Amino acid sequence: MNLKRLWIVLTAMALSGCAALQPTPYPEPHQINRLFPASVILLGEQHDAADHQRIHRFMVETLVARQALAALALEMATEGQSTEKLDPDASEEAVKDALKWSQGTWSWAVYGPVVMAAVRAGVPVVGANLPKARMRESMNDTGFDALLPAAALQTQQQNIRQGHCSLLPEPQVAPMARIQIARDIAMARTLVKLVQPGKTVLLVAGSGHVDKTLGVAQHLPADLKIKTVLMHGDPIANTDQYLAQFDEFWPTRPAPKGDHCADFLAQRKKAATTEPVVK
Repeated sequence: MNLKRLWIVLTAMALSGCAALQPTPYPEPHQINRLFPASVILLGEQHDAADHQRIHRFMVETLVARQALAALALEMATEGQSTEKLDPDASEEAVKDALKWSQGTWSWAVYGPVVMAAVRAGVPVVGANLPKARMRESMNDTGFDALLPAAALQTQQQNIRQGHCSLLPEPQVAPMARIQIARDIAMARTLVKLVQPGKTVLLVAGSGHVDKTLGVAQHLPADLKIKTVLMHGDPIANTDQYLAQFDEFWPTRPAPKGDHCADFLAQRKKAATTEPVVK
């Protein structure tokens, strides 16, 4: 490498930390181009960040324009549900019915636009998440504990504790982590079925599922070309820690502020007061 080239590289590295922290409404072309070639792109979102869902649609439209989108897979629908048999002009009600959409869990107003962008382009939208009926058996299957490296399993369990605001009884932590692992396996299984030569499958899921050190990527074939993207709206001083877990880091505008733990505690209290008394 000549001195001029070396200077350019070092300057880019020095500036990348600052540049990476600048939120943009949509990824730049060079950011998208860095993802290719890829058989699968995993988009990790924050579920209450509107910017993230707009980027989902933008990515669908970008890949459609390149004639490169094989399918759109969703955490928001379960395995076995698909729009594959629907015409591109299908109604939203028909699409929701095909996906067995759970409005009580996932707002159609939030995710409908990205779903319909794929449907209108003739691209199948496929559910990838584990059906609720299979979650209980996953909780009790200790075999899932061996499907992640020990450090990754510990991280997964710690994420469960933090996600439940340290209010979850400790004996429930390991079973809940097994559900997360089972969900990641279900998504990976779905993605493998959708892979097409020369095209890309796009998965939309929460950022924990997209973390390549413990999520879906852990259960995909090693020879599959995978790229993972973290979209994040909170201020971050150093992105290096995230670049170990994701191939790309796309900062976005902050999501609305809320007190997740206060909401979680209120839900627990409500559930406790409304739970029927068994005599």
